[in-house]
Amino acid sequence: MKRAIPVVVLSIAGLVPVWMYEPSIAGADSSVTPATTPSSSAAGSGSSSGTVVKGTTVTTDKGPVQVQVTFSGQKITAVTLLQQPNHPQTEAAVPKLISETLEAQSADIDTVSGATITSEAYKESLQAAIDENASASASASPSASASASASASAEASAEQTVDGSAVNTEKGTVQVQVTFSGDEITAVKMLQQPNHPQTTAAVPTLISETLEAQSADIDTVSGATITSDGYRESLQAAIDAKG
Repeated sequence: MKRAIPVVVLSIAGLVPVWMYEPSIAGADSSVTPATTPSSSAAGSGSSSGTVVKGTTVTTDKGPVQVQVTFSGQKITAVTLLQQPNHPQTEAAVPKLISETLEAQSADIDTVSGATITSEAYKESLQAAIDENASASASASPSASASASASASAEASAEQTVDGSAVNTEKGTVQVQVTFSGDEITAVKMLQQPNHPQTTAAVPTLISETLEAQSADIDTVSGATITSDGYRESLQAAIDAKG
């Protein structure tokens, strides 16, 4: 009997770990929490990207109206109502106002029937936001404008206009003006030419061939030999003067 007691105690002690053991659920991990699904935004709500501008708060008989507009450059990408009258007609009108704004890309939209007061206030607040965004964009752009101006000036300075010599012919005086961009002939203008139908018809051909050949080594136009020779002489003088 004395020997049986220790055996029973040991048996009970051996069963304790078994009773305390809790089987784990396959794939469970107490350190991982379920992923949350972000709530969907209402149509016309603000975007996380772009420039966000608040319009003025417009006080009306129905209550204050204020919009918040998101711009991508000058494009309106979203509109949110920060303040609006707590009225069924206003709530029904807001989606229409936002939809028309996104389509028109301006405050030039129709008033929603039954919500005239809210519509007018909405447009006023919206226009204020548009004006503020345009003003901010204008003030931020001088550096870009200066860069574009400098580029245009550099391009203009690379161009050179040279007058060729005035060549007297039996038909009249011929003189060309040549515009160069670097060493390239980019334009030819007749400063003087004989007042003759054949000359008038020949000039476009002479200029076209000059721009293609990039020299005075061009063919004589049939029926306008005298003008062609005078043209080439004046052209060559301009090329030589340019250097």
